[in-house]
Amino acid sequence: MDLEAVAAISRLKYRYLRTLDTKSWDEFSDTLVPKATATYGVDLQFESRDALVDFMRNTLGPHVITEHHCDHPEINVEGDTATGTWYLADTVLIPEHNMVLRGAAFYSDSYVLCDDGEWRISHTGYERTYEVVVKTTDLPSFKLTFNRWALPTGPLFESPRAQ
Repeated sequence: MDLEAVAAISRLKYRYLRTLDTKSWDEFSDTLVPKATATYGVDLQFESRDALVDFMRNTLGPHVITEHHCDHPEINVEGDTATGTWYLADTVLIPEHNMVLRGAAFYSDSYVLCDDGEWRISHTGYERTYEVVVKTTDLPSFKLTFNRWALPTGPLFESPRAQ
């Protein structure tokens, strides 16, 4: 087993998740090859890096807070290509719609070692094991106390700095 490649691919996946959650779209784009494909469940499919990044940028903009965790990697390296399976747990908050989504899935990824010596994702996608959506109004004690991308406004947002 090529432990250096496994470590580099693990860092790549973690960077993919971090840049997705921090909305660092240029760095997120750099985790993918230009012809990268993606399949998230049945309905979301992308045939290029640009299409995927544009969708994420437009859908998961500052009005959406995301948290993605992947662990339990199973990575197989064969020369300059690799595959990986990861367990995903994620949370999506959309304060303006009073919505919280929680879910879990298994990612199936393909990777390629690029000419610059960096591993990148050539395909990514997941199949959900479950997904739940809850209205924050159904949670009487729910209070969003900080949002990196928004000013403190609205009934769900009570910032300690505003008090």
